Amino acid sequence: MHLSLTTTGTLMRLQVDDDGVGLLPADCARVFDRFVRLDASRDRDEGGSGLGLAIVAAIANAHGGSVDAQPGPGGHFALVLPAYRRADG
Repeated sequence: MHLSLTTTGTLMRLQVDDDGVGLLPADCARVFDRFVRLDASRDRDEGGSGLGLAIVAAIANAHGGSVDAQPGPGGHFALVLPAYRRADG
């Protein structure tokens, strides 16, 4: 897994890349929908509920940011948020 954090103007971007299976182009947007589970072999006992990335997207949106995913091979996700500065720092 590779993580990188960059800032451009008033935005910061956290990029997460891994060497997993990755996403098909058709799944890049819908993977952020609630209860989406792309791996058909997962069941509720073995896998998640399909809420993790939906929660990430909701939090990003609530803070004026966004998330996106790019097709594979490998997983490629980016979180973009406003880069706030503290008044005392």
